[in-house]
Amino acid sequence: MRQLRDAQHISLRNLAKITYHGKTYLHELETGRKTPTAQVAQRIDDALDAAGELVALASQPTIRRREFVAAAGLAAALPHTLLGHGRHVGTGTAGRLAERTARLRRLDNFLGGVDTHHLYTAEADATARLIQDGSYSETVGRQLLAVLAEQTQLAGWAAFDAGRHADAERLYLTSLSAARDANECALAGNAYAFLAYQQLTLGKPASDTATAGCEAAAAATPVVRALLHLRAAWAYAVRGNAAAADQQLAHGTTCLTEHDNRPEPDWVYWVDHLEGEIMTGRCWTVLRRPMRAIPVLERALARFDDTHSRDKALYLSWLADAYLDANEVEHSCATAAAAVRLAGGVGSVRPAQRLNSLLNRLEPHAGMQCVAELRSLAAEMSTRPRLSV
Repeated sequence: MRQLRDAQHISLRNLAKITYHGKTYLHELETGRKTPTAQVAQRIDDALDAAGELVALASQPTIRRREFVAAAGLAAALPHTLLGHGRHVGTGTAGRLAERTARLRRLDNFLGGVDTHHLYTAEADATARLIQDGSYSETVGRQLLAVLAEQTQLAGWAAFDAGRHADAERLYLTSLSAARDANECALAGNAYAFLAYQQLTLGKPASDTATAGCEAAAAATPVVRALLHLRAAWAYAVRGNAAAADQQLAHGTTCLTEHDNRPEPDWVYWVDHLEGEIMTGRCWTVLRRPMRAIPVLERALARFDDTHSRDKALYLSWLADAYLDANEVEHSCATAAAAVRLAGGVGSVRPAQRLNSLLNRLEPHAGMQCVAELRSLAAEMSTRPRLSV
């Protein structure tokens, strides 16, 4: 409800006028303090043009956070089932699907891929069926393919975050094909960047793939180009090519200062100067330049919201690595402990992988009390249940 209001720039006061409900009551619904009746849910759903999403959520039993993603999954397929296979697809359908995808994308800020990959994959599958069975103009067809490219990138990222690499690669390649067919060069470039990121994680060389992403989107908007250059920098840094990594970082940070009149796509909404600083710190860490990495990461992470727990935990793990390279074992353990606490309930395999890597590096210091305490904390947190459906 809050996401829909924000997207349409509707205040609670104005929503109260439209629905004939009190502002306080609507606030209590939005914050979960009260549960709407079916009639109230329908009225708000109509007012926010939610196409049944809010009604579907309200029809579930009392929803705790642990069940939220399952309920959202029920709502996700609703527009597609209403359209029906073989029916004409109008000019506004792709836009509505893109808006839904933008809202679903925000879940990734707070949940891991273990919790979201089924939801994102179901959304992409529904759009793929619509493309296969629907009837539409050539222009609408390209728009639908662009939405599918976005959705399969999102689903691939969630699969990657959940450790499902075969699924992630399949989805990324589907995204690349859809983006090319839609003549969406920026999305094609991002598909290459995702593939490169996965290749690096699997220990494969990825510089050529990442560079292909930059080349494919050479005429894209500034923030898109910034993202792709920053990811290319990471690919070069992991392979130990410091000169190429520094060059790509410079390109990326320069792009973040540029402006043009074209709107940026929603899928780069999170890319900003803070992201540039974090990627710079990560690159310098993996290149074993701790004196450069530490101040950049410290400054950036001080401004990074703890509610984005998976990402902050990952970024803290790189800072812990940098401290260890600087022979600051106690600082490394304290930073890693903060990462462990943040990632304790997140449905992502990556924070644990990063922690295991750091613990292996700390093995020569096993006799230190801080290392023993970190190992104990990691063991304790690994037994706690995480958000999953």
